[in-house]
Amino acid sequence: MSSFSDKGLLGELEQLVLLAATHLGDDGYAVSMRDQIESRTGIRLGRSTIYVTLDRLDRKGYVMSRFGEPTPERGGKAKRCFKITPAGVRALAAAETAVARMRARNPARSAR
Repeated sequence: MSSFSDKGLLGELEQLVLLAATHLGDDGYAVSMRDQIESRTGIRLGRSTIYVTLDRLDRKGYVMSRFGEPTPERGGKAKRCFKITPAGVRALAAAETAVARMRARNPARSAR
């Protein structure tokens, strides 16, 4: 993992995927997340981009997954649904706070 990952910092794509998972609740899967991101931001992403990001977020403990019901067509596959974890909620909040502090004219200094 990179030093960013060691510090728990989220990349922009990770933030978008976590936000999509938040909006979709327990039933978010890769395609619905991709559609959510595109409809809200106009950013078009490939399915593989979402899958790779979800895998990385899963390894970090920021999302968890389960398999849903198979699709109705014959031989339909079960969708892998993702849900943001409490650690993912905290990481997303920390990322939003860091960006807000960087944008502020007179940021509050934190004690180290």
